[in-house]
Amino acid sequence: MHLERLVLILDIVGQKGEATVAEICAHSDLPKPTAYRLVQDLVGVGLLEPLGRGQFTIGTRLKRVTHGNHSDRALLDLIAPVLKQAATQVGAAFFLSRLRGKSVEIIHVETPDTGVSYLHPGLGKRPLHACSCSKAVAAFSPDLFPTGEMEGRLRAYTEFTLTSVDDLQAEFETIRRRGFAECVEEIERGMCSVAAPLAPDGPGATLSIGATGSVRVFTPKFRETLGPRITRIARDVTASLGWDIEQANTIKALS
Repeated sequence: MHLERLVLILDIVGQKGEATVAEICAHSDLPKPTAYRLVQDLVGVGLLEPLGRGQFTIGTRLKRVTHGNHSDRALLDLIAPVLKQAATQVGAAFFLSRLRGKSVEIIHVETPDTGVSYLHPGLGKRPLHACSCSKAVAAFSPDLFPTGEMEGRLRAYTEFTLTSVDDLQAEFETIRRRGFAECVEEIERGMCSVAAPLAPDGPGATLSIGATGSVRVFTPKFRETLGPRITRIARDVTASLGWDIEQANTIKALS
């Protein structure tokens, strides 16, 4: 349990690039005194480094071990232009989300430059059961959604929100089969979204990209075409990052 908490903190800081203890607590179940103590332990062995203003970043020692940078900033250098191009071509807002601790968060949005009307999804956490960006990640991360603990605890945001664990598990199976998730007025009336994980396994399974729009524009026929298109974009991004399926399977085998 102690090691798992340390790894969780490293995951959060590594993704954000830099984080405060308060931000670490917001993306985990750790109480502030525990999080502060664990952060200090990680600083003491060089896995985290203080930046000032109460912020911490990945330490030089850990960087030498991993030889990689999966921070939001590093990922967006590659992914943001792809989202911008897709947003302009489709005429809808495109977003990037990632698993942060135990929740999924929209971390970046690109909007079209064509002057068309679009809906902006906003940034921040999304419920695991009621947003395409979260469901696209949760469907491929079974440990993220302990079904035995969730029954009766899923909030209904609208009358279309799935609150039955069995219904949600059936939808996860559909997502895994076709490769993308949908949200049709499940979190907000009149709003739809479609999202796909970057990959079904490995680091790409913790990130998703998608698009959002009104029910008037995101009709069933439109979503049927858009879903595979987003899935192809996600796979292209995965390849550009070097997170191919063979590499992802190797990571899984070693974990």
